[in-house]
Amino acid sequence: MLVEPVVHGDERGFFHESYRRAVYAELGIPQEFVQDNHSRSGHGIVRGMHFQVGRGMAKLVRCGRGAILDVVIDLRRGSPTFGEWEAFELNDQNLHQLYCPVGFAHGFCVLSEIADVMYKCDAYYDESIERGIKYDDPDVGIEWPDIELQASERDSNAPLLAEIADELPFEY
Repeated sequence: MLVEPVVHGDERGFFHESYRRAVYAELGIPQEFVQDNHSRSGHGIVRGMHFQVGRGMAKLVRCGRGAILDVVIDLRRGSPTFGEWEAFELNDQNLHQLYCPVGFAHGFCVLSEIADVMYKCDAYYDESIERGIKYDDPDVGIEWPDIELQASERDSNAPLLAEIADELPFEY
């Protein structure tokens, strides 16, 4: 779900409310977020495609500085969109946010010189349940921008979706 907040701007700059639980619940985002994360990355850095097993983890992602292409992949077995992806540009101008529910892999690449990405999580990070799929899995076919992408060793060596599809705990 892409959230487009109301931004009040003038010659001095802008103000916007980046989160109000009651409003987000009305939009269909019922989670109570328990952890905020902040990452800073340079141009072309790819982070993803990550997800958490067990009860999973929902995220509300925004880009407070710079610009990213934010991507989600449906990992819910039985879903008519299983293995399909969607991408949205999040940046410090449009101030859009992306809600990534449980059952979706999440990742992004940096389009600007530098980007600060902040996200709320509805579960505490636990390395033991962190998983991923290869960001450039040819069967998923994410259309990343035509820039030199740089991923961590872990993300570059993540399994293909087809290799782990039967093990995924998420059902539609």
